[in-house]
Order: sequence, then C-alpha cells, then structure tokens
Amino acid sequence: MKYVPEFDKGFSPVSEVLKAYRKDVKNAPHETLKICVERNKGYNYVFSFDVYKEESKLEISYRIVERMIKAVLWVAGGYKIYICGSDYIFDRVKKDYSASGARAFDVDFMSTVYERPFEVVKVSEKDFPKENKCSLKIGGHLEGCRIGFDAGGSDRKVSAVIDGKVVYSEEVVWHPKLSTDWRYQYDGIKTAFLTAASKMPRVDAVGVSSAGVYIDNKIMVASLFLKIPEEDREKHVKTMYLDIAKELGYKIDVENDGDVTALAGAMALKENGVLGIAMGTSEAVGYINKDGNLNGWISELAFAPVDMNPDAMQDEWSGDIGCGVKYFSQDGVIKLAESAGIKFDESLSPAEKLKVVQKMLAEGDGIAKQIFDDIGTYLGYTLAFYSEFYDINVLLLLGRVTSGAATDLIVDKAKKVLADEYPELKDIKIIIPDESIKRVGQSIAAASLTEI
Repeated sequence: MKYVPEFDKGFSPVSEVLKAYRKDVKNAPHETLKICVERNKGYNYVFSFDVYKEESKLEISYRIVERMIKAVLWVAGGYKIYICGSDYIFDRVKKDYSASGARAFDVDFMSTVYERPFEVVKVSEKDFPKENKCSLKIGGHLEGCRIGFDAGGSDRKVSAVIDGKVVYSEEVVWHPKLSTDWRYQYDGIKTAFLTAASKMPRVDAVGVSSAGVYIDNKIMVASLFLKIPEEDREKHVKTMYLDIAKELGYKIDVENDGDVTALAGAMALKENGVLGIAMGTSEAVGYINKDGNLNGWISELAFAPVDMNPDAMQDEWSGDIGCGVKYFSQDGVIKLAESAGIKFDESLSPAEKLKVVQKMLAEGDGIAKQIFDDIGTYLGYTLAFYSEFYDINVLLLLGRVTSGAATDLIVDKAKKVLADEYPELKDIKIIIPDESIKRVGQSIAAASLTEI
C-alpha cells in the first residue's frame, strides 16, 4: 500500500486486503465457494470466491467472504443468500445474517425493502441458481409534455418540460422529515404536480427523483417519511406516488435520486458507465451501466464496507464498522479533523463542523488540505473495490464535501492512487459537475424517466 492517510494510519482498504488475499490463497490448498444473492423478481447477483481448505485458515477466508456478501447486499440488494461450498462459512453466514446476529440491521433492512423474510440457504452444485441479471431502460425520453419532480429533504423542485425544454421550474421549501402526518407529503407532492401541469397543455408523463429505496415505484425505505407512524407508512406511504398519479391520471416512474443524478450526468456527458457519488450528510450513490440502463440495484453504498481495520469507526445506525458513510460524507471530514487535533464547538451541527474545516482550507490551512487529501486517498482505494461490481467509465463527484478548493485535492489524490496502485483503472474519468451537467439537471433527467 503506497499511500496511507495522514490522519487515519490504520486505514486498511478492502481492495488491498482482497488483492493480498487472492494472491495468497491461489498458492495454497483451496476450494471455490459459490454465492448467489437473490432480490425481487428472481434477479440475482452471483459470484465465486476461493477459500482456504486448511481449517485453521477458514476464519481468514470468512472475514473476507462476509465483507463481500455485505457489499453485494448494499450494492445490488437482496433477501436470500445461497451458498455452495464450505460448511464452516455457511454456518457462520447463517448465524451472522439472522435477526439476532451481528448483521441484524442488514437483515431487517432487506426484509423491509423486499417484503420477504431474510434467508441463508445451503445448496448443492446442481441446485445453485443460474445468474439472472437485470438491465432496465431508464430515461432519455424527452418528447411530449412532462413533469420532473425532485423530492429533497429541505425543498422540493418541480419542472414542466416540453420536448426537452424547461418551460417552468420552481423550488418550494418544505419539511417532510418533521411531519408525522402523511397528508403533508401527499398534499405537497400533489400540489407540485398540479402547478407544473398548469404550465402545459397536457401531462404525458411524470418522473420522480427521490432519496430512498424504490421497488416497482413503491416507497420501501425513505427518510422523507421518517416520522410517519408505522401503520400509516404501510397504508398511505408505500404507494403514495402511485396513488397521486392514479388520482390525477398521470403515468409515473419513481427512481432513486442517486440513479437520476447519474442519468443527468450520462445525458449531459453523452457517456455510459457513470457512477455518481454525492458526499454530503451521507454517501449517496447511483449508477448508469455501460448500456445506458439501470441494473436494478439499490446502490446504498453508505452501508457497504470500505475499510478492514478492526478499529475502524462505527456507523451509529447499522452498528457496523468501516462502512462508506464514515469516509465519504461530512462525518468522514469530521473524523479526520478530530484525529488531526482540531477541537470543534460541540454545539455545532455536523454541517457546521464541515464548514469550519472548509473555511480553514479556504484560508490555506495545511491541516485542512491534508484532510481532503486523505479523503482522496480513501476514494482512490475504494474506487478499486467499487470496480469489483461497477464497470466505471466516469465517476461523477457531487456533494458539499467536494466543494471549493477540496475538489482538486480529492480528485488529484484519487487519480494518483489509481494510476500507481491500479493502473488498469487509471482511465476512469473523475468529473465534478459543471454548468453543462447542471443545465440538464435533476428535473429534466427526472422528467425523462417515463416512456410514453
């Protein structure tokens, strides 16, 4: 490992651990473990992994296999894990990925998203599932009269788009995360649709970009409805977008905002294989594949592991350590700053603490420069791991962490890590959105989602 973050000396990137493990296991007695993670409609993610035959080394294999399974769950999503191979590893996975196991958070989340009990099953070679990939056409439909809606946590944006041109756009401040009454969100969304509709002769389609996990246009998990009581979520929230569309007679498509951001970048850049990473309150991710389509994956990489250091920082929500949210968000900056000896006023919010470091950077502070250089180190090694799953031509970097002078520090260091450590990935283009991408914007990309 040629590059070590100055303020996180224990950083042990999954990509480097994998590289060393694969080299070692290849030269030792080993067997192949086959794993399939199944999600909705029978789609799945299949991969194989060599594990040591020697019993004393199976714990080493398990540690890495478990991180790979965890990553696949948060990259692709799934509620059922098939394992063909080692009984030891199967038993450990089944124990950890249970309602009372170490990965109980993951089990509960995936059960909620896919509305199925979570399972880990052992299968023989002949019963191992065949790979069933998904490639869903997304966006690029600009003809006709369309509404594009972007549901943010602090404001909602809506645009009326006719044949690819925005004829009306507005932003309205709202506070969906504070509301305990589902009617607040319902009325706000419906009002936005009707406002945009009033600016066009008709409405052919509506496209929605919204944070969260969506399956078949249903709201499975979304922070916009954080305080809505459970019984109302099931009855009124899950199908809210569909219900509003039905009431108004609109055709609708709802997608994760990360995927729509990646789509906006793909449309503006005229490129496919676009991975978008937004570093803000958390790590938000979207991906447009090499065919210009979606893989049908959840891409919730905030919970995917990036660091194998056993002393890595814990994520308060999932209870796991070494996951992306603590590396590619304002939390990552704060963690490094505190490690560097910066003392924050504890009355400050995380966003305000980030601003303190950014102000230091703007004033030329060397410690602040090193913090964002360290973020770039994180990113370079993590891109190598993300490339295990995503075929990346372009990385689109967004979010308040990447603003100002931090941009060049993060990008330059990430490129250096890739060039020196992973030359096969050195051609990945790392782009910060410019005005051409912003002009396409989330609203036009959202409006283009639905095929007429």
